[in-house]
Amino acid sequence: MGWGSAGIKIFDPVARSLIKAGTPEEEREEVLAELIETLQAEDWDTEQDSLDRFMNDPATVRAFARHGIVQPERT
Repeated sequence: MGWGSAGIKIFDPVARSLIKAGTPEEEREEVLAELIETLQAEDWDTEQDSLDRFMNDPATVRAFARHGIVQPERT
């Protein structure tokens, strides 16, 4: 069984804080990519939910894409 609360309790607040603080995109992408990797190693299984919440932030989208998590194409 995966870890579903990692997004709500860890990833999402960190991503929101980095955005609010005005962290440069490149730095934000690096920090979030490392966080994604760490959470996945702990069996995070709701990555897509967090990606959906941050689709308007290109740095966050790129961080997820680096780990193979992308928005499915919608037809």
